[in-house]
Amino acid sequence: MTEKLTHINDHGEAHMVDVSDRDRAVRTATASGKVMLSKEVLALIASGTTPKGDVLATARIAGIMGAKKTPELIPLCHPIAISSVNVDINVVEDGVAILASVKIADRTGVEMEALTAVSIAALTIIDMVKALDPGAKIVNVQVEEKDGGRNGHWKRI
Repeated sequence: MTEKLTHINDHGEAHMVDVSDRDRAVRTATASGKVMLSKEVLALIASGTTPKGDVLATARIAGIMGAKKTPELIPLCHPIAISSVNVDINVVEDGVAILASVKIADRTGVEMEALTAVSIAALTIIDMVKALDPGAKIVNVQVEEKDGGRNGHWKRI
């Protein structure tokens, strides 16, 4: 990898990248992750009978809110006008799978917003079930696909 890291200036210091000369483009990113949970807690989530309420709906809204708050949480992220955020959350055999897609028409990428949506949704799930399953854990938070801008399309294989 011979490319220069864009968030490091000529003096080796972290800085916010100037994107003012870039063209606006439609950009999308999708990220995924999972919360590993006990079968008993998964059954409670699936039936909607956890003591704190609807875990999946709460986590979905939290994920959307997280995407919108990304530049407040990640120091060098640009505030961007998010066009859409979609957070899909499903109970699977060994946990809760989270898939977040974010779309913008702006000058910089949107991967961090998708990752933040997944992370905040996962943390919300943990918060809602931590008393029932203290062994719950978040795994495999990663970008799955991104498109738009000067780097074009990329998809995890």
